[in-house]
Amino acid sequence: MKALLSSRPVLWFLFLFNLAVAAVAPFAVAGAQGLLTSAGMGVVALGAGSGLLRSRGRHA
Repeated sequence: MKALLSSRPVLWFLFLFNLAVAAVAPFAVAGAQGLLTSAGMGVVALGAGSGLLRSRGRHA
């Protein structure tokens, strides 16, 4: 499972999808739930982005 989650296509999907949801969530869901959803998805997007940057040196 770790090999699948650390593959570049999966990391790109996680990064872009969660970043898009984090940007839209405060407008789509009102109140604290939208803000917490945005924060949670933003954390996942940051984690996937850091995984992409970390794996960049190995694949170059």
